[in-house]
Amino acid sequence: MTKLETPKKIIDELEKLYSEAVDALCDALQDYLHHGKTPDPDARANGAFCYPELIIRYNPDGPPPPISRAFGKMSEAGTYSTTVTQPHFYRHYLAEQLVPLLRDYDVEIEVKRSTAEIPYAYVWEQGQANGLDEINPAELAKWFPAPQLSDIGDEIADGELFEPYDHRPLALFDAPRTDFSLKRLAHYTGTPVKHFQRYLLFTNYHRYVDAFVDWGLGQLQEGGRYKKLSVAGGLVVDKDAENAREQINNAPWRRFQMPAYHLTAADGSGITLVNIGVGPSNAKTITDHLAVLRPECWIMVGHCGGLRHSQAIGDYVLAHAYLRDDHVLDDVLSPDIPIPPIAEVQVALQEAAVEVTGESGDELKNRLRTGTVVTTDDRNWELRFTDSARRFNQSRAIAIDMESATIAANGFRLRVPYGVLLCVSDKPLHGEIKLPGAANKFYEKSIGQHLQIGVATLEKLARGDATLHSRKLRAFDEPPFR
Repeated sequence: MTKLETPKKIIDELEKLYSEAVDALCDALQDYLHHGKTPDPDARANGAFCYPELIIRYNPDGPPPPISRAFGKMSEAGTYSTTVTQPHFYRHYLAEQLVPLLRDYDVEIEVKRSTAEIPYAYVWEQGQANGLDEINPAELAKWFPAPQLSDIGDEIADGELFEPYDHRPLALFDAPRTDFSLKRLAHYTGTPVKHFQRYLLFTNYHRYVDAFVDWGLGQLQEGGRYKKLSVAGGLVVDKDAENAREQINNAPWRRFQMPAYHLTAADGSGITLVNIGVGPSNAKTITDHLAVLRPECWIMVGHCGGLRHSQAIGDYVLAHAYLRDDHVLDDVLSPDIPIPPIAEVQVALQEAAVEVTGESGDELKNRLRTGTVVTTDDRNWELRFTDSARRFNQSRAIAIDMESATIAANGFRLRVPYGVLLCVSDKPLHGEIKLPGAANKFYEKSIGQHLQIGVATLEKLARGDATLHSRKLRAFDEPPFR
């Protein structure tokens, strides 16, 4: 047990304890693999394989100071704690959370070994221990800590921990939940989690990926703040890479369900694009996992069906409200809970549209409409139009898709600022149905511009991220960490 006073010392101690636990676990795995030696039960009982725990005690003489920021504050006296994984990876985030707490509150900080063991699957890397993958997982689980679903959940984020407890939660996600998602992210996206940037862009169509890659390679050649482009399949290129476009085309990105592309900056403030595919299940899956990275924001640029006569294919839709017919979050975030627009993101999207299109005022309004977007889980909703028409009318919906409301709702639920700008690819209510060859002109005209609006929005937010974290996303019984 160590008491600490500065963010650097706190994080250094977390790194030390985590590294010791990982080394002990990896050494034990090697001993078991090569010599049949099982782990020392006494060592396990003493926490040899355990995550570090960060504890903050706050016992003021009076009421907490009236601090209005969205995070980094204490709502009441007590002891707060969380387990921590990969503190080196999260160093920037941890420092950002600790600095205001240490500055504005008289707190006592403690770092120690927790009682939560690190599952072996979270530290073992492919090829690190040749032959380990040939052993039956059930056999390994006899001797080593294994992932347990009972230890992984979103109860804190979902506001379900209101009963009396000795330690209040310090963060939305503890170490086992975080590690679970970090492993899933690498699996789904085909890229190392360390390459993810703090500004996230989602799309549901591969042509946007092509536009992003072309733009990213151009940025590398300009020699600005972007340094590398990391591509699904393990490929990383920089401005000196030969035949970079050909290399990327030949990368094995097709092997991955939701391939990611990271245009990296030295401080992590670059842009990550993820092709999440189609459907609310995909949207929930990827945002559930990405939330543990604590990104600054995520926005969606993708296709939608236009629902109004006045819209044309290639027009834009800025989502201001969401009609949730996606159903994937109903059990954890009831559909009767409103999902508010995030003002900072909405303004940035609008300003970026003006800059990229060169249009403003009434001219822009003819191409960009703000209103309600319906998100459905029925890919063939057109076949049940009579059931949908009344809801469209009542909600004043102007567009329909299969991801937007899920992305917004999960951003609201998991405290990640969100926004959605869609492009009309068809108008099914008015006979302009998406058929082979029917939208080629739309693709040529709008995809590059649409992608540029999304990129410009994130760059705007990156330049002023101190004002981004809206109190709209914070509950009244909120952990101090964002």
